[in-house]
Amino acid sequence: MYKLPTFREDDGMTTVEYAIGTLAAAGLAAVLYLVVSSDAVVAGLTALIERALSVKF
Repeated sequence: MYKLPTFREDDGMTTVEYAIGTLAAAGLAAVLYLVVSSDAVVAGLTALIERALSVKF
């Protein structure tokens, strides 16, 4: 018969690990926001959307 694994008290993330993970996620989000909102990316996306909307069927 298969026995389910038992978990010890130290399994899972602690509060400090959650805090570090949250800070890392916030830092990554800030970097991605800066990249996506840069002038070059905005201009490229705008040109792509305008080209897609101007296609004649």
